[in-house]
Amino acid sequence: MTGPVKPHYLAEGRESGPQTGSMQKPDEKLVLEARDGHMGAYEELVRRWAPRVLAFCRSRVSNLHVAEDLAQEALLRGHTALGTLSRPASFGAWLRGIALRVCLDWFRSRKRSEVPLGHSADSLDDPGAATDADVEHRDQLAALGRAVDTLPEEFREVVMLYYTDDLTYRELSAMLGVSAATINARLTRARALLREKLGAGG
Repeated sequence: MTGPVKPHYLAEGRESGPQTGSMQKPDEKLVLEARDGHMGAYEELVRRWAPRVLAFCRSRVSNLHVAEDLAQEALLRGHTALGTLSRPASFGAWLRGIALRVCLDWFRSRKRSEVPLGHSADSLDDPGAATDADVEHRDQLAALGRAVDTLPEEFREVVMLYYTDDLTYRELSAMLGVSAATINARLTRARALLREKLGAGG
């Protein structure tokens, strides 16, 4: 399959996430079809998830054009790594994990003089704007991203969905097919693991 990602999906997409129409195939089925070589299956996943991936990247990178590039890179990486996804129904959470790593890779590649995570391009007007606190914040975020990456998948997906999509326990329960109590238990365990990892690293 060549060129699965269409840039105009990023420019024109206005959906806030997956649609819920009765005729729409679930992510899991599209993932399995894409793995089997059906050319349109991953393109449909792109149409479905590109707006949310772009919003995710935009929340971390103030420049729209950079965010679009990062979103497209995340979608391309998702296509390349599709065979590694162990739970096709969790495609969205998995893809957001890829988007997070793409954003962190981009920030690691930037020079210290460029805008740190979460700061607007206006800060470039002041040569002293990139303070030690900015650098520390960027490093802390990178450490958090690395720690999230090491979580078991069931914990990683619930963390990504809860904190990046701002979903409720009820919404997470319906999406993942587990009880709200299980969602709470996974989040509690994930937070404990992250505290341990970040504490050990700091």
